[in-house]
Amino acid sequence: MSNETKKIKGRYNRISKIYDILEQPMEVMTMSKWREKLIENIAGPKILEVGVGTGKNLLIYPNKLEITGIDFSENMLEKANQKIKGKENITLIEMDAQKMSFADNTFDTIVTSCVFCSVPDPVEGLKEMRRVCRPDGKIIMLEHMRSHHNIVGEFMDVVNFIPLHTWGANINRETIANILKAGFKEEEIETQDLWSDIVKLIEIRNKK
Repeated sequence: MSNETKKIKGRYNRISKIYDILEQPMEVMTMSKWREKLIENIAGPKILEVGVGTGKNLLIYPNKLEITGIDFSENMLEKANQKIKGKENITLIEMDAQKMSFADNTFDTIVTSCVFCSVPDPVEGLKEMRRVCRPDGKIIMLEHMRSHHNIVGEFMDVVNFIPLHTWGANINRETIANILKAGFKEEEIETQDLWSDIVKLIEIRNKK
């Protein structure tokens, strides 16, 4: 594990106790609806959620699906485990998204929500998702990223150090560009703007 990964992991471990409280206003206003939209698009039976965090998506998944959730923060996973007591179809594992231990072509759908703002090497994490997703499987992402409106994007660049040093999230990641760098083609990617051009629902068909 790189020093940068250890640093970001440490920040999430520290903030895990109050993470849900910090996100509650956004959750009430919009995130819960966006999460439901995210889960509506999955196809199973084997689902991987990368960066499961405190487990906000876990109770939305249908019980008939086999859900595996990974996160590199053991303290965040502890919070997630508290949410899923009695859910035998969900398995949570401490694992780095940049170096997964799963075999190639393991999962039918891979899900992320607000994860690729904080993966230290996002392109490497995206390559790993491409590897462990089966051919013609789905990768569905609910992600925020840098705005391409000049004033807004420049403001995000200026204030990025605040969330980065508080809990390890970048608000100015160029996630669509990173998806292309990871080997996906433009024709495989569909995007839907949920909030300006900052929050997007992204669906990738994994053509290998």
